[in-house]
Amino acid sequence: MCLGRRQAPLSYCCLSERLSRCVDTQTHRHTDRRRDRQAAALILISTAVPCSCIHAYTPSILQAAPRIGASSPPHHREEHHPVLSPPDTEDSPDQALGRTPSPGTAKDGYGPRDPSFIRSAVCVSLSQDHPQQDKSFRSSPVLHPSIHPSIHPHPADQQLSLACCPHPPRTMKQALMEVMRMNRICRMVLVTCLGSFVLVIFYFQIMHRNPFGMEICCRKGSRSPLQELYNPTQVELSSNAVLHQIRRDQVTDVCRANNVLSRKRRVLTPNDLKHLVVDEYHELIYCYVPKVACTNWKRVMMVLTGRGKYSDPMEIPANVAHVSSNLKTLNQYSIPEINHRLKHFMKFLFVREPFERLVSAYRNKFTQKYNTSFHKRYGTKIIRRQRKNATQEALLNGSDVKFEEFVAYLIDPHTQKEEPFNEHWQTVFSLCHPCHIHYDLIGKYETLEEDSNYVLQLAGVGNYLKFPTFAKSTRTTDEMTAEFFQNISSEHQTQLYEVYKLDYLMFNYSTPAYLKLE
Repeated sequence: MCLGRRQAPLSYCCLSERLSRCVDTQTHRHTDRRRDRQAAALILISTAVPCSCIHAYTPSILQAAPRIGASSPPHHREEHHPVLSPPDTEDSPDQALGRTPSPGTAKDGYGPRDPSFIRSAVCVSLSQDHPQQDKSFRSSPVLHPSIHPSIHPHPADQQLSLACCPHPPRTMKQALMEVMRMNRICRMVLVTCLGSFVLVIFYFQIMHRNPFGMEICCRKGSRSPLQELYNPTQVELSSNAVLHQIRRDQVTDVCRANNVLSRKRRVLTPNDLKHLVVDEYHELIYCYVPKVACTNWKRVMMVLTGRGKYSDPMEIPANVAHVSSNLKTLNQYSIPEINHRLKHFMKFLFVREPFERLVSAYRNKFTQKYNTSFHKRYGTKIIRRQRKNATQEALLNGSDVKFEEFVAYLIDPHTQKEEPFNEHWQTVFSLCHPCHIHYDLIGKYETLEEDSNYVLQLAGVGNYLKFPTFAKSTRTTDEMTAEFFQNISSEHQTQLYEVYKLDYLMFNYSTPAYLKLE
Protein backbone atom coordinates (compact mmCIF):
# COMPACT_ATOMS: atom_id res chain seq x y z
CA MET A 1 0.00 0.00 0.00
CA CYS A 2 1.20 3.44 -0.79
CA LEU A 3 -1.08 5.16 1.75
CA GLY A 4 1.72 5.13 4.27
CA ARG A 5 4.33 6.65 1.99
CA ARG A 6 4.23 10.03 3.64
CA GLN A 7 7.96 10.74 3.78
CA ALA A 8 8.52 11.13 0.04
CA PRO A 9 7.49 14.45 -1.51
CA LEU A 10 6.75 12.76 -4.85
CA SER A 11 5.32 9.29 -5.15
CA TYR A 12 4.80 8.40 -8.76
CA CYS A 13 3.62 4.86 -8.10
CA CYS A 14 0.90 6.11 -5.77
CA LEU A 15 -1.17 8.02 -8.33
CA SER A 16 -0.65 5.37 -10.96
CA GLU A 17 -1.82 2.63 -8.61
CA ARG A 18 -4.98 4.40 -7.47
CA LEU A 19 -5.98 5.63 -10.90
CA SER A 20 -5.44 2.17 -12.29
CA ARG A 21 -7.94 0.78 -9.81
CA CYS A 22 -10.52 3.40 -10.74
CA VAL A 23 -9.97 3.03 -14.48
CA ASP A 24 -10.25 -0.74 -14.18
CA THR A 25 -13.67 -0.44 -12.55
CA GLN A 26 -14.90 2.16 -15.00
CA THR A 27 -13.67 0.05 -17.90
CA HIS A 28 -16.01 -2.66 -16.67
CA ARG A 29 -18.93 -0.23 -16.81
CA HIS A 30 -17.95 1.53 -20.06
CA THR A 31 -16.35 -0.71 -22.59
CA ASP A 32 -15.64 2.05 -24.98
CA ARG A 33 -12.12 1.50 -26.37
CA ARG A 34 -11.54 5.22 -26.66
CA ARG A 35 -12.01 5.65 -22.93
CA ASP A 36 -9.66 2.74 -22.25
CA ARG A 37 -7.02 4.40 -24.35
CA GLN A 38 -7.58 7.68 -22.50
CA ALA A 39 -7.32 5.89 -19.17
CA ALA A 40 -4.07 4.28 -20.22
CA ALA A 41 -2.75 7.65 -21.36
CA LEU A 42 -3.81 9.15 -18.03
CA ILE A 43 -1.80 6.55 -16.15
CA LEU A 44 1.27 7.27 -18.24
CA ILE A 45 0.96 10.99 -17.64
CA SER A 46 0.16 10.58 -13.98
CA THR A 47 3.57 9.06 -13.33
CA ALA A 48 5.02 12.56 -13.63
CA VAL A 49 2.50 14.15 -11.23
CA PRO A 50 2.77 14.32 -7.40
CA CYS A 51 0.07 12.26 -5.76
CA SER A 52 0.21 13.37 -2.16
CA CYS A 53 -3.35 14.70 -2.37
CA ILE A 54 -4.87 11.51 -3.72
CA HIS A 55 -5.18 10.27 -0.13
CA ALA A 56 -8.31 12.43 0.14
CA TYR A 57 -10.10 11.08 -2.92
CA THR A 58 -13.23 8.97 -3.04
CA PRO A 59 -13.58 5.70 -1.16
CA SER A 60 -14.18 3.97 -4.48
CA ILE A 61 -10.65 4.83 -5.61
CA LEU A 62 -9.03 3.90 -2.31
CA GLN A 63 -10.79 0.53 -2.10
CA ALA A 64 -10.45 -0.57 -5.71
CA ALA A 65 -8.19 -3.44 -6.67
CA PRO A 66 -5.85 -2.97 -9.67
CA ARG A 67 -6.97 -4.87 -12.70
CA ILE A 68 -5.52 -2.95 -15.66
CA GLY A 69 -3.96 -5.33 -18.09
CA ALA A 70 -5.99 -8.35 -16.91
CA SER A 71 -6.89 -10.83 -19.60
CA SER A 72 -10.34 -11.78 -18.31
CA PRO A 73 -13.40 -10.15 -19.99
CA PRO A 74 -15.25 -7.34 -18.25
CA HIS A 75 -18.21 -9.43 -17.16
CA HIS A 76 -15.86 -11.72 -15.23
CA ARG A 77 -14.35 -8.79 -13.38
CA GLU A 78 -17.69 -7.52 -12.05
CA GLU A 79 -18.09 -10.21 -9.47
CA HIS A 80 -14.68 -9.35 -8.06
CA HIS A 81 -15.67 -5.72 -7.29
CA PRO A 82 -18.76 -5.74 -5.05
CA VAL A 83 -17.92 -2.31 -3.66
CA LEU A 84 -17.58 -0.46 -6.95
CA SER A 85 -20.36 -2.47 -8.66
CA PRO A 86 -23.07 -3.16 -6.09
CA PRO A 87 -25.94 -5.54 -6.99
CA ASP A 88 -29.10 -4.10 -8.52
CA THR A 89 -31.06 -4.85 -5.39
CA GLU A 90 -28.93 -2.53 -3.26
CA ASP A 91 -30.21 1.00 -2.89
CA SER A 92 -28.19 3.90 -4.18
CA PRO A 93 -27.25 6.79 -1.89
CA ASP A 94 -30.11 8.90 -3.24
CA GLN A 95 -32.62 6.12 -2.78
CA ALA A 96 -31.44 5.58 0.78
CA LEU A 97 -32.00 9.26 1.47
CA GLY A 98 -35.40 9.30 -0.25
CA ARG A 99 -34.27 11.34 -3.28
CA THR A 100 -35.19 10.59 -6.90
CA PRO A 101 -32.20 9.88 -9.12
CA SER A 102 -31.57 12.37 -11.87
CA PRO A 103 -32.15 11.20 -15.43
CA GLY A 104 -29.13 9.96 -17.31
CA THR A 105 -27.22 9.12 -14.21
CA ALA A 106 -25.87 5.86 -12.93
CA LYS A 107 -27.54 3.76 -10.33
CA ASP A 108 -25.79 5.57 -7.53
CA GLY A 109 -27.57 8.75 -8.62
CA TYR A 110 -24.61 10.57 -10.06
CA GLY A 111 -22.66 10.70 -13.27
CA PRO A 112 -20.66 7.65 -14.28
CA ARG A 113 -17.31 7.33 -12.58
CA ASP A 114 -15.41 8.10 -15.72
CA PRO A 115 -11.60 8.36 -15.59
CA SER A 116 -11.82 11.75 -17.29
CA PHE A 117 -13.53 13.16 -14.21
CA ILE A 118 -10.76 11.85 -11.99
CA ARG A 119 -8.31 13.36 -14.40
CA SER A 120 -10.10 16.69 -14.22
CA ALA A 121 -10.10 16.63 -10.42
CA VAL A 122 -6.41 15.79 -10.36
CA CYS A 123 -5.78 18.59 -12.81
CA VAL A 124 -7.67 21.13 -10.75
CA SER A 125 -6.02 20.21 -7.46
CA LEU A 126 -2.51 19.92 -8.82
CA SER A 127 -2.76 23.16 -10.75
CA GLN A 128 -3.30 24.89 -7.42
CA ASP A 129 -0.39 23.21 -5.66
CA HIS A 130 1.93 23.38 -8.68
CA PRO A 131 1.34 26.63 -10.58
CA GLN A 132 4.39 26.01 -12.72
CA GLN A 133 2.73 22.90 -14.12
CA ASP A 134 -0.67 24.50 -14.64
CA LYS A 135 -0.25 25.29 -18.32
CA SER A 136 1.00 21.87 -19.21
CA PHE A 137 -1.93 20.19 -17.51
CA ARG A 138 -4.55 22.50 -19.00
CA SER A 139 -3.10 22.18 -22.47
CA SER A 140 -3.25 18.41 -22.34
CA PRO A 141 -6.39 17.07 -24.16
CA VAL A 142 -6.30 14.02 -21.95
CA LEU A 143 -6.49 15.97 -18.71
CA HIS A 144 -8.94 18.69 -19.74
CA PRO A 145 -12.48 18.17 -18.41
CA SER A 146 -14.09 19.51 -21.57
CA ILE A 147 -13.49 16.18 -23.33
CA HIS A 148 -16.52 14.78 -21.55
CA PRO A 149 -18.85 17.68 -20.93
CA SER A 150 -21.69 15.32 -20.10
CA ILE A 151 -19.84 13.90 -17.17
CA HIS A 152 -21.24 15.11 -13.86
CA PRO A 153 -18.74 14.66 -11.05
CA HIS A 154 -19.84 13.03 -7.87
CA PRO A 155 -20.49 15.79 -5.30
CA ALA A 156 -18.55 13.96 -2.62
CA ASP A 157 -15.61 13.55 -5.00
CA GLN A 158 -15.80 17.17 -6.03
CA GLN A 159 -15.98 18.35 -2.44
CA LEU A 160 -13.05 16.21 -1.40
CA SER A 161 -11.02 17.14 -4.43
CA LEU A 162 -11.51 20.88 -4.04
CA ALA A 163 -11.67 21.12 -0.26
CA CYS A 164 -9.20 18.45 0.85
CA CYS A 165 -6.75 18.03 -1.93
CA PRO A 166 -5.06 21.45 -2.06
CA HIS A 167 -4.80 22.02 1.66
CA PRO A 168 -3.47 18.89 3.39
CA PRO A 169 -0.32 18.63 1.27
CA ARG A 170 0.42 22.31 1.72
CA THR A 171 -0.30 22.14 5.44
CA MET A 172 1.85 19.03 5.78
CA LYS A 173 4.64 20.64 3.83
CA GLN A 174 4.45 23.79 5.90
CA ALA A 175 4.39 21.72 9.08
CA LEU A 176 7.48 19.79 8.02
CA MET A 177 9.24 22.98 7.05
CA GLU A 178 8.22 24.54 10.35
CA VAL A 179 9.54 21.53 12.29
CA MET A 180 12.81 21.62 10.37
CA ARG A 181 13.08 25.35 10.90
CA MET A 182 12.37 24.97 14.60
CA ASN A 183 14.98 22.22 14.82
CA ARG A 184 17.55 24.48 13.20
CA ILE A 185 16.60 27.35 15.50
CA CYS A 186 16.84 25.11 18.55
CA ARG A 187 20.26 23.87 17.49
CA MET A 188 21.48 27.41 16.84
CA VAL A 189 20.16 28.58 20.21
CA LEU A 190 21.79 25.61 21.95
CA VAL A 191 25.15 26.22 20.28
CA THR A 192 24.96 29.94 21.06
CA CYS A 193 24.18 29.26 24.71
CA LEU A 194 27.00 26.76 25.05
CA GLY A 195 29.45 29.11 23.35
CA SER A 196 28.40 32.00 25.56
CA PHE A 197 28.75 29.83 28.64
CA VAL A 198 32.29 28.82 27.66
CA LEU A 199 33.24 32.44 26.94
CA VAL A 200 31.88 33.59 30.30
CA ILE A 201 33.87 30.92 32.13
CA PHE A 202 37.01 31.80 30.18
CA TYR A 203 36.49 35.51 30.90
CA PHE A 204 36.14 35.03 34.65
CA GLN A 205 39.19 32.76 34.74
CA ILE A 206 41.25 35.43 33.00
CA MET A 207 39.91 38.17 35.25
CA HIS A 208 40.57 36.05 38.33
CA ARG A 209 44.17 35.46 37.32
CA ASN A 210 44.86 38.84 35.75
CA PRO A 211 42.41 41.70 36.28
CA PHE A 212 44.68 44.05 34.35
CA GLY A 213 45.78 41.50 31.79
CA MET A 214 44.52 43.43 28.81
CA GLU A 215 46.22 46.62 29.94
CA ILE A 216 49.52 44.84 30.62
CA CYS A 217 49.70 42.82 27.45
CA CYS A 218 48.06 45.25 25.10
CA ARG A 219 48.63 48.73 26.45
CA LYS A 220 51.29 50.54 24.54
CA GLY A 221 52.15 54.19 24.65
CA SER A 222 51.96 56.38 21.61
CA ARG A 223 55.72 56.84 21.86
CA SER A 224 58.38 54.16 21.96
CA PRO A 225 60.66 53.71 25.01
CA LEU A 226 63.54 55.18 23.04
CA GLN A 227 61.55 58.32 22.30
CA GLU A 228 60.56 58.69 25.94
CA LEU A 229 64.15 58.16 27.04
CA TYR A 230 65.87 60.61 24.74
CA ASN A 231 62.99 63.11 24.40
CA PRO A 232 61.08 62.89 27.68
CA THR A 233 57.67 64.51 27.95
CA GLN A 234 57.49 64.38 31.77
CA VAL A 235 59.62 66.24 34.28
CA GLU A 236 60.41 63.21 36.44
CA LEU A 237 61.58 61.35 33.37
CA SER A 238 63.82 64.24 32.43
CA SER A 239 65.80 64.08 35.72
CA ASN A 240 66.34 60.34 35.31
CA ALA A 241 67.36 60.79 31.69
CA VAL A 242 70.29 62.97 32.77
CA LEU A 243 71.52 60.34 35.22
CA HIS A 244 71.45 57.58 32.63
CA GLN A 245 73.16 59.76 30.09
CA ILE A 246 76.09 60.07 32.52
CA ARG A 247 76.21 56.29 32.91
CA ARG A 248 76.21 55.78 29.14
CA ASP A 249 79.02 58.26 28.71
CA GLN A 250 81.07 56.44 31.34
CA VAL A 251 80.79 53.16 29.43
CA THR A 252 81.68 54.86 26.16
CA ASP A 253 84.77 56.50 27.64
CA VAL A 254 86.08 53.28 29.16
CA CYS A 255 85.54 51.35 25.93
CA ARG A 256 87.43 54.04 24.02
CA ALA A 257 90.25 54.14 26.54
CA ASN A 258 90.65 50.37 26.50
CA ASN A 259 90.19 50.00 22.77
CA VAL A 260 92.80 47.29 22.26
CA LEU A 261 91.47 45.12 25.09
CA SER A 262 87.75 45.73 24.73
CA ARG A 263 87.50 45.47 20.94
CA LYS A 264 89.86 42.61 20.25
CA ARG A 265 86.86 40.68 18.93
CA ARG A 266 84.83 43.07 16.85
CA VAL A 267 82.24 40.64 15.44
CA LEU A 268 79.68 39.11 17.78
CA THR A 269 78.39 35.59 17.24
CA PRO A 270 74.85 34.38 18.03
CA ASN A 271 76.21 32.70 21.14
CA ASP A 272 77.22 36.15 22.43
CA LEU A 273 73.56 37.28 22.30
CA LYS A 274 71.95 34.49 24.30
CA HIS A 275 71.63 36.73 27.38
CA LEU A 276 69.62 39.42 25.58
CA VAL A 277 65.89 38.88 26.19
CA VAL A 278 63.55 40.48 23.65
CA ASP A 279 60.09 41.97 24.25
CA GLU A 280 58.64 42.55 20.78
CA TYR A 281 55.50 44.36 21.83
CA HIS A 282 57.08 46.97 24.10
CA GLU A 283 60.29 47.14 22.02
CA LEU A 284 62.64 46.22 24.85
CA ILE A 285 65.89 44.23 25.01
CA TYR A 286 67.13 43.22 28.44
CA CYS A 287 70.57 41.70 29.05
CA TYR A 288 70.28 39.64 32.21
CA VAL A 289 73.27 39.33 34.53
CA PRO A 290 73.06 36.53 37.14
CA LYS A 291 73.11 37.67 40.76
CA VAL A 292 71.81 41.12 39.79
CA ALA A 293 68.08 40.56 40.39
CA CYS A 294 67.87 38.63 37.14
CA THR A 295 65.22 36.23 38.50
CA ASN A 296 62.81 39.06 39.22
CA TRP A 297 63.57 40.78 35.96
CA LYS A 298 62.90 37.55 34.07
CA ARG A 299 59.57 37.35 35.87
CA VAL A 300 58.77 40.91 34.79
CA MET A 301 59.72 40.12 31.21
CA MET A 302 57.45 37.07 31.29
CA VAL A 303 54.58 39.32 32.38
CA LEU A 304 55.35 41.82 29.61
CA THR A 305 55.65 39.16 26.91
CA GLY A 306 52.97 36.80 28.26
CA ARG A 307 49.98 38.60 26.68
CA GLY A 308 47.99 38.47 29.90
CA LYS A 309 49.07 35.01 31.00
CA TYR A 310 50.67 36.48 34.13
CA SER A 311 49.78 39.57 36.14
CA ASP A 312 51.91 39.37 39.27
CA PRO A 313 55.63 38.64 38.71
CA MET A 314 55.94 36.98 42.11
CA GLU A 315 53.34 34.37 41.12
CA ILE A 316 55.91 32.91 38.74
CA PRO A 317 58.16 30.32 40.45
CA ALA A 318 61.89 30.98 40.22
CA ASN A 319 62.59 27.73 38.40
CA VAL A 320 59.94 28.61 35.79
CA ALA A 321 61.50 32.03 35.26
CA HIS A 322 64.82 30.39 34.41
CA VAL A 323 63.38 28.05 31.76
CA SER A 324 64.98 29.28 28.57
CA SER A 325 61.96 28.52 26.37
CA ASN A 326 59.76 30.94 28.35
CA LEU A 327 61.63 33.96 26.98
CA LYS A 328 62.90 34.73 23.51
CA THR A 329 66.50 35.81 23.19
CA LEU A 330 68.15 37.83 20.45
CA ASN A 331 70.26 34.95 19.14
CA GLN A 332 67.04 33.30 17.85
CA TYR A 333 66.62 35.94 15.14
CA SER A 334 68.25 36.31 11.76
CA ILE A 335 71.08 38.80 11.31
CA PRO A 336 68.89 41.48 9.64
CA GLU A 337 66.30 41.06 12.40
CA ILE A 338 69.01 41.34 15.05
CA ASN A 339 70.35 44.55 13.55
CA HIS A 340 66.85 46.04 13.27
CA ARG A 341 66.06 45.35 16.93
CA LEU A 342 69.40 46.60 18.15
CA LYS A 343 68.73 49.85 16.33
CA HIS A 344 65.07 50.47 17.22
CA PHE A 345 64.51 48.76 20.59
CA MET A 346 65.52 50.18 23.95
CA LYS A 347 68.39 48.10 25.38
CA PHE A 348 69.07 48.01 29.11
CA LEU A 349 70.96 46.00 31.73
CA PHE A 350 71.55 46.00 35.48
CA VAL A 351 74.96 45.81 37.11
CA ARG A 352 76.31 45.29 40.59
CA GLU A 353 79.56 45.87 42.50
CA PRO A 354 81.74 43.10 40.99
CA PHE A 355 83.16 41.52 44.16
CA GLU A 356 79.84 41.75 45.97
CA ARG A 357 78.28 39.89 43.06
CA LEU A 358 81.10 37.34 43.16
CA VAL A 359 80.59 36.63 46.86
CA SER A 360 76.84 36.32 46.28
CA ALA A 361 77.46 33.70 43.58
CA TYR A 362 79.80 31.76 45.84
CA ARG A 363 77.34 31.74 48.75
CA ASN A 364 74.49 30.60 46.55
CA LYS A 365 76.26 27.92 44.55
CA PHE A 366 78.76 26.40 46.99
CA THR A 367 77.37 26.89 50.49
CA GLN A 368 73.79 25.73 49.83
CA LYS A 369 73.28 21.96 50.03
CA TYR A 370 70.57 21.90 47.35
CA ASN A 371 72.98 23.02 44.59
CA THR A 372 74.40 19.54 44.05
CA SER A 373 74.78 20.13 40.31
CA PHE A 374 77.29 22.94 40.94
CA HIS A 375 79.03 20.82 43.55
CA LYS A 376 79.48 17.97 41.11
CA ARG A 377 80.47 20.05 38.11
CA TYR A 378 82.60 22.80 39.65
CA GLY A 379 83.16 21.85 43.30
CA THR A 380 84.93 18.59 42.58
CA LYS A 381 87.12 20.28 39.96
CA ILE A 382 88.09 23.15 42.30
CA ILE A 383 88.95 20.80 45.15
CA ARG A 384 90.99 18.52 42.92
CA ARG A 385 93.07 21.45 41.63
CA GLN A 386 93.35 23.70 44.67
CA ARG A 387 93.20 21.42 47.73
CA LYS A 388 96.11 19.34 48.82
CA ASN A 389 95.43 16.01 50.51
CA ALA A 390 91.71 16.21 49.72
CA THR A 391 89.60 13.38 51.12
CA GLN A 392 87.79 10.98 48.85
CA GLU A 393 84.46 12.27 50.10
CA ALA A 394 85.39 15.86 49.17
CA LEU A 395 86.64 14.76 45.77
CA LEU A 396 83.45 12.82 45.24
CA ASN A 397 80.89 15.36 46.46
CA GLY A 398 82.61 18.77 46.03
CA SER A 399 80.23 20.33 48.53
CA ASP A 400 82.69 22.10 50.85
CA VAL A 401 84.60 24.46 48.54
CA LYS A 402 86.27 27.28 50.46
CA PHE A 403 86.21 30.86 49.20
CA GLU A 404 90.02 30.94 48.99
CA GLU A 405 89.91 27.87 46.73
CA PHE A 406 87.21 29.46 44.63
CA VAL A 407 89.30 32.64 44.11
CA ALA A 408 92.39 30.54 43.26
CA TYR A 409 90.31 28.67 40.67
CA LEU A 410 89.20 31.95 39.04
CA ILE A 411 92.68 33.43 38.71
CA ASP A 412 94.20 30.16 37.50
CA PRO A 413 95.29 30.66 33.82
CA HIS A 414 94.20 27.09 32.98
CA THR A 415 90.63 27.78 34.02
CA GLN A 416 89.62 30.08 31.17
CA LYS A 417 91.73 28.11 28.72
CA GLU A 418 89.74 25.04 29.61
CA GLU A 419 86.31 26.64 29.40
CA PRO A 420 84.73 30.09 29.87
CA PHE A 421 83.53 31.20 33.27
CA ASN A 422 80.10 30.18 34.37
CA GLU A 423 77.57 32.97 33.86
CA HIS A 424 77.15 33.45 37.62
CA TRP A 425 80.72 34.71 38.00
CA GLN A 426 81.41 35.80 34.43
CA THR A 427 82.14 39.50 33.97
CA VAL A 428 79.34 41.81 32.78
CA PHE A 429 81.68 42.95 30.04
CA SER A 430 81.79 39.39 28.65
CA LEU A 431 78.08 38.64 29.15
CA CYS A 432 76.48 41.76 27.65
CA HIS A 433 79.28 43.21 25.46
CA PRO A 434 78.67 46.90 26.31
CA CYS A 435 81.50 48.01 24.04
CA HIS A 436 79.81 46.37 21.03
CA ILE A 437 76.18 46.96 21.94
CA HIS A 438 75.10 50.50 22.80
CA TYR A 439 72.92 50.19 25.90
CA ASP A 440 70.41 52.98 26.33
CA LEU A 441 69.85 52.48 30.01
CA ILE A 442 72.15 51.08 32.70
CA GLY A 443 70.52 50.28 35.99
CA LYS A 444 72.35 49.50 39.21
CA TYR A 445 71.63 47.01 41.93
CA GLU A 446 72.12 49.70 44.53
CA THR A 447 69.17 51.67 43.07
CA LEU A 448 67.30 48.64 41.77
CA GLU A 449 63.69 49.59 42.44
CA GLU A 450 64.01 53.17 41.19
CA ASP A 451 65.82 52.19 38.01
CA SER A 452 63.49 49.23 37.35
CA ASN A 453 60.32 51.27 37.71
CA TYR A 454 61.85 53.92 35.47
CA VAL A 455 62.25 51.28 32.75
CA LEU A 456 58.61 50.25 33.18
CA GLN A 457 57.50 53.87 32.91
CA LEU A 458 59.42 54.25 29.66
CA ALA A 459 57.72 51.09 28.37
CA GLY A 460 54.29 52.57 29.16
CA VAL A 461 53.28 50.03 31.83
CA GLY A 462 54.40 51.90 34.95
CA ASN A 463 50.80 52.44 36.10
CA TYR A 464 49.96 48.74 35.95
CA LEU A 465 53.17 46.92 36.78
CA LYS A 466 55.73 47.53 39.52
CA PHE A 467 59.04 45.85 40.03
CA PRO A 468 58.74 43.36 42.92
CA THR A 469 60.42 44.14 46.19
CA PHE A 470 62.64 41.55 47.83
CA ALA A 471 63.81 40.68 51.30
CA LYS A 472 67.15 42.30 52.08
CA SER A 473 67.92 40.11 55.09
CA THR A 474 69.82 37.52 53.03
CA ARG A 475 71.38 39.97 50.64
CA THR A 476 75.13 40.01 50.31
CA THR A 477 76.34 43.38 51.52
CA ASP A 478 79.61 45.24 51.25
CA GLU A 479 80.48 44.42 54.86
CA MET A 480 79.87 40.73 54.25
CA THR A 481 82.07 40.85 51.16
CA ALA A 482 84.89 42.45 53.15
CA GLU A 483 84.78 39.53 55.60
CA PHE A 484 85.17 37.01 52.81
CA PHE A 485 88.22 38.84 51.45
CA GLN A 486 90.05 38.99 54.78
CA ASN A 487 91.69 35.58 54.19
CA ILE A 488 92.62 36.29 50.59
CA SER A 489 96.24 37.22 50.02
CA SER A 490 97.05 40.58 48.49
CA GLU A 491 98.52 38.82 45.48
CA HIS A 492 95.30 36.93 44.80
CA GLN A 493 93.29 40.07 45.48
CA THR A 494 95.28 41.97 42.89
CA GLN A 495 94.97 39.19 40.32
CA LEU A 496 91.27 38.89 40.93
CA TYR A 497 90.81 42.63 40.60
CA GLU A 498 92.45 42.49 37.17
CA VAL A 499 89.86 39.94 36.09
CA TYR A 500 86.98 42.26 36.97
CA LYS A 501 88.74 45.59 36.36
CA LEU A 502 86.70 46.56 33.29
CA ASP A 503 83.45 46.05 35.19
CA TYR A 504 84.74 48.37 37.92
CA LEU A 505 85.72 51.03 35.44
CA MET A 506 82.78 50.84 33.00
CA PHE A 507 80.08 51.08 35.62
CA ASN A 508 81.91 53.58 37.81
CA TYR A 509 82.51 51.43 40.88
CA SER A 510 85.41 52.55 43.03
CA THR A 511 88.07 50.15 44.20
CA PRO A 512 86.95 48.53 47.50
CA ALA A 513 88.66 49.91 50.58
CA TYR A 514 89.16 46.45 52.08
CA LEU A 515 91.40 45.35 49.20
CA LYS A 516 95.17 45.20 49.74
CA LEU A 517 96.36 45.64 46.21
CA GLU A 518 100.02 45.29 45.35
